[in-house]
Amino acid sequence: MHRLRSLSLFTRSLQRQSHNRFTTVSAQLDSHTQDHHFQEEVLVEGRAFSRAAILNRPSKLNAITTSMAGRLQRLYESWEDNSQIGFVTMKGSGRAFCSGADMVTVYRLLQKGNDEACKELFRTLYQFIYLLGTYLKPNLSILDGITMGGGAGIAVPGMFRIATDKTVFATPEVQMGFHPDAGASFYLSRLPGYLGEFLALTGERLNGAELVACGLATHFSLNAKLAWIEERLGQLMTDDPSVISESLSQYGDLVYIDKNSVLHKIDRIDKYFCHDTVEEIVDALKAGESHDELCSIALKKLKQASPLSLKITLQSIREGRFQPLDQCLAREYRTSLHFISKQVSENFCEGIRSRLVDKDFAPKWDTPSLEAVSKDMVDFYFSPLPALEPELNLPTALREPFM
Repeated sequence: MHRLRSLSLFTRSLQRQSHNRFTTVSAQLDSHTQDHHFQEEVLVEGRAFSRAAILNRPSKLNAITTSMAGRLQRLYESWEDNSQIGFVTMKGSGRAFCSGADMVTVYRLLQKGNDEACKELFRTLYQFIYLLGTYLKPNLSILDGITMGGGAGIAVPGMFRIATDKTVFATPEVQMGFHPDAGASFYLSRLPGYLGEFLALTGERLNGAELVACGLATHFSLNAKLAWIEERLGQLMTDDPSVISESLSQYGDLVYIDKNSVLHKIDRIDKYFCHDTVEEIVDALKAGESHDELCSIALKKLKQASPLSLKITLQSIREGRFQPLDQCLAREYRTSLHFISKQVSENFCEGIRSRLVDKDFAPKWDTPSLEAVSKDMVDFYFSPLPALEPELNLPTALREPFM
């Protein structure tokens, strides 16, 4: 098994060198010319037989920039090719693992008309997520603290996902006039029942114990024990997933779901969110509002979201049920670029302004109701990109998705 893995790593390394010759040269030059500031945004921790990438923008909740995504891509590629590295880990500095893509920067770029820089961020981030989802070596993510949006996107592909009592997970994009992206339509659509639709449309938060219970995390640990876990991982001289899993379990904690958790309401969530349209979901929630508090809470959150984003998101999750990771990412990339284009709506910029820039939490959507959102509007966000706009380039011939 190890000989086959080594051969696969060697072959992939040769293919990558051939396929990305000019990219590799550019990356090497870039590594010599990048400012020290950019390298500080992703730190590297060396261990006996492993490496750790540390997202290091604590004042920005480790929000991902283009330079961070590119550095992570280069690091993970080099670690995969290095026979002296058995497994890799990703974690965050401060009170967040990662809050997602740096949407404030996206907003400012769009205000300046710099759409190309925004496209580069999404392209670089999605390509890194595909690398994670096809990684040959065991890769771990420590979801200690805020893990939202694109932060969840870089966490979920990990073979081992360690949640803690500090973990706060959410996909709140619809409340910013956007859509759950970075692979969300892949992993949310594979949750039990219609939990994925519920999380995507409401932005409901889950804690660490709930992440383990629904399968988004593989292990749970108290934050106070993380230092012990990391010390143990640093001593391992293996690339065997079973050995890593056993070590995590030795220091892990039992999971207890709070009696008020939404996971105890799965049957009711399925009843309300199983419908084909957002309008039907809203009608079902209104019908149950008088006797079910879940309905009242969900309706309140749906009213805070962009109606256009709600319809796009529901269709995205439904299509994701039948697509592998690469197809989900390619479709989400098209949708993200259509949001950037503002051809149908400027809700994306308005949502970021409202929640992250001015923080008045009073967005003025240009599609203020579900009735104002036509089928043609929604279809536009799933349509092919313009002829001169390249689709997301993923190395599917070299890296077959196996998630």
